[in-house]
Amino acid sequence: MAQQHRAQLTRHSILVAAAAEIDEVGYEAARLSAILRRCGITKGAFYFHFSGKHEVAHALVERYRENLDELSNRWYQRAQNPLATMVGLTCDAARRLEDDVLLRAGLFLACNHVGTDTDGWEFLFDDLVRRAADRGLLRPGLDPAAAARVCYAMVVGTNLLVGGDLQRLGVRLEEAWQVLLPGLMVGGAREAVAAG
Repeated sequence: MAQQHRAQLTRHSILVAAAAEIDEVGYEAARLSAILRRCGITKGAFYFHFSGKHEVAHALVERYRENLDELSNRWYQRAQNPLATMVGLTCDAARRLEDDVLLRAGLFLACNHVGTDTDGWEFLFDDLVRRAADRGLLRPGLDPAAAARVCYAMVVGTNLLVGGDLQRLGVRLEEAWQVLLPGLMVGGAREAVAAG
């Protein structure tokens, strides 16, 4: 049991070191030697856990996706209106990204299609906007698929505009939602989002 616990700690140490390196220099520039220096383990110990940098990237993306699933499930369970869920979920995720290098690296890798073909957000926006349309929260004639794509583009663009300064991401997302939501919602939905 102690050996298994030690192995889990070593694996976690590798993931944190790899995430920090990727966060600092990007995936392509991240070198195994730098990751090993950061976590203080040997190449042999690394290869006991991972076959190479690409497998570490897959593990980071998987951890990010699990976190996104857990976070989105918690927001869905609140049973708020879908637009409030969308706003709350993105702002909550932004706050988590500020403090968690594993999530930042996982998101970076997912956005660059390393280890996955999607970052997961596009599907969430599509689902939430369609739910909002089903509940009559969207302006008449608004195409839910197009609205979801615009919401996704806004979040991706906001992330790019803060240029890695994630301390500003949550504030900028809130600002962007305040501008975007009135164009999506019917009159009474605005109050519902504010109350959510």
